[in-house]
Amino acid sequence: MFWADKIVKKIINSGKYQPYWVDDMKTPSGRIHVGSLRGIVIHDLIFKALVSAGQKATFTYVFEDHDPMDALPQYLDKTIWNQYLGQPLFTIPSPDGKSAHFGQYYAQEFKKVFNKIGCYPDIIWMSEIYKSGKMNSAVKMCLDNASEIRKIYEKMYKKKLPDNWYPFQVVCPTCGKESTTKISAWDGNDVTFVCNVDAVNWTKGCGTEGKVSPFSGNGKYAGKLPWKVEWPVKWKVIGVTIEGAGKDHMSAGGSHDVAKLVCEKVLHYPIPYPVAYEFFLVGGKKMSSSKGLGSSAKEISEILPPYLLRFLFTRTDYNQAINFDPVGNMYISDLFDEYDRCWQAYFNGSNENLSRAFEMAQISGNHSKEKIFIPRFRDVANFAQLPNVKLLDRFEQIKGAKLTLLEKNIVKERLTYSFIWLGKYAPDEYRYQISIKPYNEINISENQWEFLNDLAKIWMQAKEPEKLQSEIFLLAQALNIDLLDAFKALYTVVLDRSHGPRAGWLLKKFPLDMVIERLLLNKSQQPQKNVFNIKTIQKPQFITVDSTLKTKYPHISIGIAIINGVKILHTKADLEKEKKELFSSLLNLTTEQMGKFPEIVSYRKLYKEMGVDWHSRRPSPEALLRRVVLGKGLYSINTCVDAYNLVVLKHRVSVGAFDADRVNFPTVLRYAEEGDKIILLGDEEPTLYTAREIAYYDQIGGYNIDFNFRDAQRTMVTEKTKNIWINVDGVFDITPEQVYRSLQESVEKIVKYCGGNVEFQGIVS
Repeated sequence: MFWADKIVKKIINSGKYQPYWVDDMKTPSGRIHVGSLRGIVIHDLIFKALVSAGQKATFTYVFEDHDPMDALPQYLDKTIWNQYLGQPLFTIPSPDGKSAHFGQYYAQEFKKVFNKIGCYPDIIWMSEIYKSGKMNSAVKMCLDNASEIRKIYEKMYKKKLPDNWYPFQVVCPTCGKESTTKISAWDGNDVTFVCNVDAVNWTKGCGTEGKVSPFSGNGKYAGKLPWKVEWPVKWKVIGVTIEGAGKDHMSAGGSHDVAKLVCEKVLHYPIPYPVAYEFFLVGGKKMSSSKGLGSSAKEISEILPPYLLRFLFTRTDYNQAINFDPVGNMYISDLFDEYDRCWQAYFNGSNENLSRAFEMAQISGNHSKEKIFIPRFRDVANFAQLPNVKLLDRFEQIKGAKLTLLEKNIVKERLTYSFIWLGKYAPDEYRYQISIKPYNEINISENQWEFLNDLAKIWMQAKEPEKLQSEIFLLAQALNIDLLDAFKALYTVVLDRSHGPRAGWLLKKFPLDMVIERLLLNKSQQPQKNVFNIKTIQKPQFITVDSTLKTKYPHISIGIAIINGVKILHTKADLEKEKKELFSSLLNLTTEQMGKFPEIVSYRKLYKEMGVDWHSRRPSPEALLRRVVLGKGLYSINTCVDAYNLVVLKHRVSVGAFDADRVNFPTVLRYAEEGDKIILLGDEEPTLYTAREIAYYDQIGGYNIDFNFRDAQRTMVTEKTKNIWINVDGVFDITPEQVYRSLQESVEKIVKYCGGNVEFQGIVS
């Protein structure tokens, strides 16, 4: 059974709460936030459920327009509006100069919104109730029983109140403020009061003292009861029998507990049926209209169709929190999907609860039970972004028949709201469009075009996004093209961007033929292949490779460089952004796929020959990739280390940087001596080498271990380092070209983020 129907069933079965009078309320102290719609929709649903159960019921909404302005909304000019702080809202001018007063201006704005979503309660202005004199007998009853109300407050809040405390605040006849007045005596006809200058810290009283009548009437307003007392008084005066509130008011010790006791001990009025509903949150935070947190009801009513905004409240059980978080995600699109699911249940009669949630979300009348084609909102948003696509034609293709007038209108309406969503609320990646840039203006390499042409063949067969992502990794590996270059080519050609969403997402978003058309390119249109030249150098005063090692591993290649005068920082914003972009390109890489990269295989092979278990001592490129793949991210070391780690992740070729002033040149790459020691980064105790392990040595000792596993503490790069010594190393299937490319890019990245001058760079000949 639908939650509102359950509530009504309990009310009816109780035999109490008659006549059925449903009420809700709000103080219009500023733009009323969207969360306040939850209260009025809940009460509206209870009212409508009573009516549908054959009961006679009344539904009212009270605007507490007599409450004082106790906080200034942040969007109002303090220099103009501060003077009114402490005054009843209905005595303050309207911001637009057109409404009767300040409270009415914001109340009418809210009323338009809840009328728009199908709520039409009778409106009650609390200022008018007071000015009519209807509150007077209850005001007298509360003043006569002030000692009893004091006991209620003291019991609830464990705080002693002074004997001259009275539950009423008059309007100062001199300054017109209500918040600053305090009553000290009551003689049965008049109250003795003072308008305290320093009563509150946000406005000043005028100091007036005297006696006045607490009774309103004949259009005159004398003052008000405190809200926790006024709430039950309002029930009695109006005749309310059903009223709920947010759980903060209804929890133990809250406002409702005070109101109940006032009902029982002072007013002798039956407590209305309570409905304690959960919070409405925006991005996980409870909103406040006076503090400007969250979004106003008016603003939200402009980004969602009325029925969907109402559905947001009907679909969620009243005792479940709603976390409305529409920015930068698929929340709105998912809400449309859930609405459509309930719509289908209404057609099919497949789920009573879902069907009723849909039915109760309708603004007027009943929907026909005749089944129709429902265009999915995210499809409308997708197709709306495609060039040369006629939206109605595309949905007729999907339906397999002509659209009815109703179906066409649904498409058009959803198109309107999809533009709003795409403009402000959709995730960035959802706003990508197929590129129409001419091929001759696209600057990618021949290898990248070859990758895209082959990818087109895979794309034609792809059906599962995750499998497509995996196939892309395997294709890049087979063509020996860097993953970052592969994805960059895909995004450049398809989206005219340097980066973008996962390829599997593109598969779901765009029609197959459009993507294939972009990926395929005739050979005659492809750019000429660039020749890659390697610079070889001899620097025996800096490094040599041991002859024994060269004999056993003739395919070892070492890149070296020195950069002088660097300035290393802990981090830089643009470097962090570049790291984030690179990580996003590796999102769907698995450890299994990673283990098939020829670079990783080559390092593992060398480790095996050195007698090192690569499961426990992983080569540095593998260790870095593994952290990213497992979602652990990278340690942020400094702008030098973080910069060249980007290159390691991109090319999977090992790079090491050392403090050149702490390296005692010349260095040599050789086998270690059995029992040699090294204190590795992060360790306190030394690690022993074996004679099978390959390491870089300077004149003091080893400054790394196992070719590229870890480096020594004594030569590490810190923010105090001024000059950098770089080693890049490859073996087996890692070619000198790959090593030199990694060296070049590492030097470029370091200079970009750390500055400095390159003394030399090249491959050791």
